[in-house]
Amino acid sequence: MNSPWLYPFILAAGALQAWGPPMNGALRNALSNPWLASLVSFLPIVAFLIVVFACLPRPLPTIEGVTAMPWWAPLGGLVGAVAVVAGLLFVDKVGAGAFAGLTITANILMSLAIDQFGWFHLPPHPLTPWRVLGAALMVAGIALVARF
Repeated sequence: MNSPWLYPFILAAGALQAWGPPMNGALRNALSNPWLASLVSFLPIVAFLIVVFACLPRPLPTIEGVTAMPWWAPLGGLVGAVAVVAGLLFVDKVGAGAFAGLTITANILMSLAIDQFGWFHLPPHPLTPWRVLGAALMVAGIALVARF
């Protein structure tokens, strides 16, 4: 997929991700219980995906595809839930900018390791001095955002 909308869509998705933690923080404040707030936060997602799947049920998985699936593949949503819970618990303590900066910087650093070693069946993308510099600038940038 190399459409002209690819990068604008990704940028819009990233911008919308900044909305999630403050929204979830307000939800946690209103509901008091962070675990209930996490559940309520995920219910619209589940409902939306059920409707989309009902409207677009094809293609369906094959037995070969399911049996060849790595054991860790279904855990991506659970891993993402850690970020949601962190936002519910901590965004009001550090601020939206610092929270987003910390999570994005940690994401970049881990992504560089995933790329370097080809983890999760991805093709390796070697760590270059420019990528290291970019990561260092991310760390310096978030240090400034969090500090000031």
